[in-house]
Amino acid sequence: MIFGRVKPLDAILATAEKKSLHRSLGAFQLTMLGIGAVIGTGIFVLTAEAAQKAGPGMLLSFIIAGVVCALAALCYSEMSSMVPVSGSAYTYSYAVMGELVAWMVGWALILEYAIAAGAVSVGWSGYVVGLIENAFHIDIPNALVRGPSDGGIVNLPAMGIAGLVTWLLVIGTKESAAVNAVLVTIKVAALTLFCVLALPVINMEHFTPFMPLGFGGVSAAAASIFFAYVGFDAVSTAAEETKNPQRNMPIGLIGSLGICTLFYLLVASGVIGSVGATPVTGPSGEALAPGSAELASQCSAIGEAAVVCSKEALAWTLREIGWPQVGNLIGLAAGLALPSVILMMMFGQTRIFFVMSRDGLLPAVLSKVHPKFHTPHVITVLTGIFVALFSAFFPVGVLADISNSGTLFAFAMVAIAVMVLRRTDPDRHRPFRTPAVNIIAPIAAIGCAYLFYSLSLYTKALFFGWAVVGFFVYFFYSRGHSHVGRGIIDVHEDDKDAPPLPVPPIT
Repeated sequence: MIFGRVKPLDAILATAEKKSLHRSLGAFQLTMLGIGAVIGTGIFVLTAEAAQKAGPGMLLSFIIAGVVCALAALCYSEMSSMVPVSGSAYTYSYAVMGELVAWMVGWALILEYAIAAGAVSVGWSGYVVGLIENAFHIDIPNALVRGPSDGGIVNLPAMGIAGLVTWLLVIGTKESAAVNAVLVTIKVAALTLFCVLALPVINMEHFTPFMPLGFGGVSAAAASIFFAYVGFDAVSTAAEETKNPQRNMPIGLIGSLGICTLFYLLVASGVIGSVGATPVTGPSGEALAPGSAELASQCSAIGEAAVVCSKEALAWTLREIGWPQVGNLIGLAAGLALPSVILMMMFGQTRIFFVMSRDGLLPAVLSKVHPKFHTPHVITVLTGIFVALFSAFFPVGVLADISNSGTLFAFAMVAIAVMVLRRTDPDRHRPFRTPAVNIIAPIAAIGCAYLFYSLSLYTKALFFGWAVVGFFVYFFYSRGHSHVGRGIIDVHEDDKDAPPLPVPPIT
């Protein structure tokens, strides 16, 4: 059976030992990387997207998404500390549920990381363009800074930042992490300043009606907002480059998530209470989808006098409450800080491709490591090209929802993998154990399924279409080149004289 192609955990660890990346990251760096990945588009950009779907009820959306993400983080912490290698959900699925499921998870993670990096690039472009226009009183043509569905032709700034981040990742992980730590500091300082200025002028009347589009709108916003929490998953892909991963991975994962959730609720409250978060509706009162041509047209008709119409929600909010220069400063901070999110998304994508290539499911050239920088430079450059193309032609809301579909599938598989492995390999050393795993893991999986169901029909159709393409690629290339399928399984150097590890029969 294809599902029988399970790669033993010992073999996974041996493969990483033989062809490993350089271990240079500690607990503090991992936490900074996690904050850098999580705090970003969700606050600076998706706040407007969530307001259009849920109004003030987006606070509840943040909580729902955060709870599901926290439960998934506990499952990730056990798996990443027990299996400290690159590959994230892909690697865990390979060890527990077999090659086909692992391939589909890895295929879905392309939606999570590459498209997410494109979404953040678009968000960065919105803030930088807004900053330039407001600080220097010039008007940049929309044709050059927006995609086709958003009233433009091509988003050149988004393409440019994607290229810059690609170059930074090729230089090396340690250098990337050092730059990221500086950017995270700037980002946290900017968000703290926003809270100091916006929270004191909250008007409680802006919180009513709390759910103008009903609980369905809250659920839809939660499904979109989940995009803002996926950074911790990118941290788990850095396990193979982490010093003492059994200790440092759980600290980086859970610590970064807790800090980021607090910022999300505070900043969202500041936006709602100070300027309001009423969704913009169509001429007949119908709800308009974020990122749609209809919403762009309606916002143009009302002069973009609503936070849901803004491409730079936090900077726009501060300008509206009488702090135009500070608003520009927030825009500058976002322009400096959002690249850290792009960096982590692309970091995660390249490491997953690296491991899939190392397993034979993708061409071997993709796992080639640069002799000087010790990074998988080939796949980094290829990923950068695709991210630049995504960001050039699609709006942030559409990219975020598509990314979420792959993310939620992968997270659900990790939650299932934790439960299965507790039964199939109960004696394996677990430096971090998910508490009440038989309760937390099922709730995490069900929560992911609920958020996936809350995505738009268009997004779900794209996900299943992408899955069909993945099946074709697997059966026409990956299945025949798989190392496990061909009986090639690495073992530890100490066991090199021992008989090969048993391989499940291939059918």
